[in-house]
Amino acid sequence: MRRRLQRGIAYIEFAFSLLVLIPLLLGAIGIGLSMHRQLQTVQLARDAGHMFARNVDFTLLGNQQVLSAVAGSLNLSTTLGSGNAVVILSTVRYVDATACGLAGKVDSHGNPLGCTNYQQWVFAQRLVIGNNTLWNSSLGNPASSILSTVASNGVPIGSVNITNQVTNTTDVATITGFNPWNSTTSTGLPSGQWVYVAEAAATGFRMPPFSSGNNTYAQIYF
Repeated sequence: MRRRLQRGIAYIEFAFSLLVLIPLLLGAIGIGLSMHRQLQTVQLARDAGHMFARNVDFTLLGNQQVLSAVAGSLNLSTTLGSGNAVVILSTVRYVDATACGLAGKVDSHGNPLGCTNYQQWVFAQRLVIGNNTLWNSSLGNPASSILSTVASNGVPIGSVNITNQVTNTTDVATITGFNPWNSTTSTGLPSGQWVYVAEAAATGFRMPPFSSGNNTYAQIYF
């Protein structure tokens, strides 16, 4: 009788312990899957940026399909506005006196004249692949009206011409969060040097209450 009683008590104790162990197990799984999703997002941004900086043309469907395959389970669609991930690719430049000169916005001595965006970071190109409603770029967005919609004379889709770069205030990068380019007088970059920025975001893993499903995000500079 005593042995049966002890066995019953053991069952009850085991049942109570499960009330603690199961949430701990589920929590560990939720955190682990969320971390894995974040690592996938970082890798996607790194791979996309690396290819973009090497002049891979992501306006071509074939190259977008390659990037979609790289994204794997993040579900990066080649159809704008769909899928569970987005890649935002930007080429930015610092507007110095040389850039002003390329647009003819200098005086007879080569000093900036009418160069509205002088000493500002501006967009030279912007491409978005995937679900563009998922995340807003931390660099801001150039006005869609100044982005080229067709490729011509070696100028790719999504480019901003030099005149808009140096004079159009809607082309200025309005950086939020971490800003690696704090200088307003000198960047340390050779004149005309581009900076390639790749941003990736994806729908987070959701398993309430252990994982809220917040979107993952990564930003990489080249």
